[in-house]
Amino acid sequence: MLNPDFAPDGYNLATLLARLWIGGIFFAHGYRHLKAVRSGPGMANWFESLGLRNGRLQAFNVTYLELAAGVALILGLLTPLAYGGAASIVLVALVTNHKKNGFWSFLPGEGWEYTGTLTAICIALAAFSPGKWSLDDVIGWDFPFEPDTALAISAAIGILGTALFLAVFWRRPAPADGEA
Repeated sequence: MLNPDFAPDGYNLATLLARLWIGGIFFAHGYRHLKAVRSGPGMANWFESLGLRNGRLQAFNVTYLELAAGVALILGLLTPLAYGGAASIVLVALVTNHKKNGFWSFLPGEGWEYTGTLTAICIALAAFSPGKWSLDDVIGWDFPFEPDTALAISAAIGILGTALFLAVFWRRPAPADGEA
């Protein structure tokens, strides 16, 4: 593992840029969703139409998780956990909404290209130290341990967390008239 104390500035800049970009994406989505859940039941109803039970709970769940993971990544705090949580958000979206629309994100209904890419990137980036320019480093936490451990943590949260969430809260919606 590359020790952040001895990491070149290029490494620290690269991990910072990755955390800022990915964290910013999740925070922006969470902020947008926060405005949506405050404006009425539309987002909750949409989640229920995707087959998620208790749409209101799910709307708040995804909103707060996006905001928390976004802030944690931007700050470089508990990065394997934050990347795993972010991966789970987009993996749930891939399964419940985007998978049926094909691969390409420009297809009607948006395919799973974008959500799949974010899932893979979030899990993969967890294997790297957040760098010297992170709260993990300032606090002195030895995150992400070793790369294989950090990767396992992120993958477990992202993949197993998604599987557990879907098993508890999701039921595939019945096909609409004319669909097979």
